[in-house]
Amino acid sequence: MNSTPLASVWRCFQGGQTVTDHPHIGSDFDDFLAEEGLLESAGALAIKRVVAWQIREAMKAQKLSKKAMAERMGTSRAALDRVLDENDPGMTLATLARAARALGKRVEIKVS
Repeated sequence: MNSTPLASVWRCFQGGQTVTDHPHIGSDFDDFLAEEGLLESAGALAIKRVVAWQIREAMKAQKLSKKAMAERMGTSRAALDRVLDENDPGMTLATLARAARALGKRVEIKVS
């Protein structure tokens, strides 16, 4: 089973099956992205999309508005919108930690 970051994110959306596990796909998607020089940016964007989704889901579960979340984070609503923007991979770890803390959660990062 492939253990690259993109494959891990792909497993999140495909119920545990990686791209290379699929019988109808011949090559590794990560290899294709690497050949095109897109692997790192695509990986960052995929991770950001998952993180933004997790934050939105936690906000929904707590019935927390954007205004209230921004106040808890000690930031503006515009800054929170950037955190929740799936297409903006430029979130700092400090901002991610503030968002998690505002939701009563913590950040866990694993490099493998």
